[in-house]
Amino acid sequence: MRALRIAATALIVCTALAACAGQDTGDGTTTPTPTGASPVTELPTPDPTGPAPSDPVDTTAPTTRPTVRPTGTSKPPVTAEITLTGRVESGIEPGCLLLDGYLLLGGDRDVLTSGETVTVTGRADPTLMTTCQQGTPFVVASARRG
Repeated sequence: MRALRIAATALIVCTALAACAGQDTGDGTTTPTPTGASPVTELPTPDPTGPAPSDPVDTTAPTTRPTVRPTGTSKPPVTAEITLTGRVESGIEPGCLLLDGYLLLGGDRDVLTSGETVTVTGRADPTLMTTCQQGTPFVVASARRG
C-alpha cells in the first residue's frame, strides 16, 4: 500500500514538472503565463529544520475517530422542578414566549398565549440552545390558566 502511494506521488510530481517544462522557449528565458507571472520550473527545497512531509491521504482507507474521554464532570447542574405564575409575553422572535425572564419551551400552546396569566410547572435548563435568543430556557411540564 505504501509503495502505491509513493508511486502515485511520483507520477503527480513528474506530470507537474513536464507541464512546466513545456513553457521554456529554449533560449534561457521563459514564456510568461496568462497571468503575466513566470512559471515555476523547480520545486522548493524542503527546510531541513522544519517538520517532515506527511504521506498523502489515502481516501479509500477506513477512517476512525479518536476516543474522547471526559476529563471532568460535564453534566449540567440539575435544577429542581419549580412553579411560575405570571403574564406570558411575546419574545422578539416569532413563536417565542417569555414568563418572568424564562423562555417557555413546550407546554400547551392553547394555554400559553401572549397576554394570558398562567401558572406553569417545569425546570430551567440553561444549557439548551434556542433560536429565541432571550430568556433562560424553561421546559414546561404542565401549564394552566390563572
